[in-house]
Amino acid sequence: MEFETIKPTTLSYLQELSKNNDRDWFNSHKDEYLYGYDNMCSFVGQLLIEMNKHDQLENDSAKKCLYRIYSDTRFSKDKAPYKTRFAAGFRRATKFKRGGYYLNISPGNNYLACGFFNPNAEDLKRIRQDIEYNFKEWNTILNSKNIEENFGNLTGNKVLTAPRGFNKDHEAIELIRYKQFILRHDFTDQEVISPGFLISVNNVFKSVRPFFDHLSEILTTDENGETNV
Repeated sequence: MEFETIKPTTLSYLQELSKNNDRDWFNSHKDEYLYGYDNMCSFVGQLLIEMNKHDQLENDSAKKCLYRIYSDTRFSKDKAPYKTRFAAGFRRATKFKRGGYYLNISPGNNYLACGFFNPNAEDLKRIRQDIEYNFKEWNTILNSKNIEENFGNLTGNKVLTAPRGFNKDHEAIELIRYKQFILRHDFTDQEVISPGFLISVNNVFKSVRPFFDHLSEILTTDENGETNV
């Protein structure tokens, strides 16, 4: 099977948009935008098929995965009207599967991210409690070969000190301080336009499953292991 590739023209369009981020330029180059958007739709559509072979996703079309290129400038100091990237998000299906996937395509800033980008207060507390009680298991998962080779270290925003109710001297306090739990993998522009990029993205996404499976279990059960969803 021949997989869709991200065209060099898709990246070059984004490069030019970053230099000419105004409505007049965008409208006069609308055909180039639509060509890049269609290219991304084809790429993401095939990626969805491959991802559903190892996970179950809620999104059923590429267009539902792709983010809008238009910026909401109402409450932002940055008044540039357009995002200079193509991006897609993939939600896992059913209430028993937690975690999400994200792909960002932008010249010089291409990456994918997996994890828990904005857990609510209840989920965040449950995650932190699990880290507190099962720190060794977390270490085993985060230090596994697949995670280390594909992502390196966990990333995400943290609180400045120990969260309320947690001992600042706990051996896992640096991990407990996280408010987000994100694993990120960067790609060069050349990797993005290579023929094997779709398979590379799918394989990196696939490697995060032990992390997702562990978090899904703790977020769908109580402290006694009983289902709570």
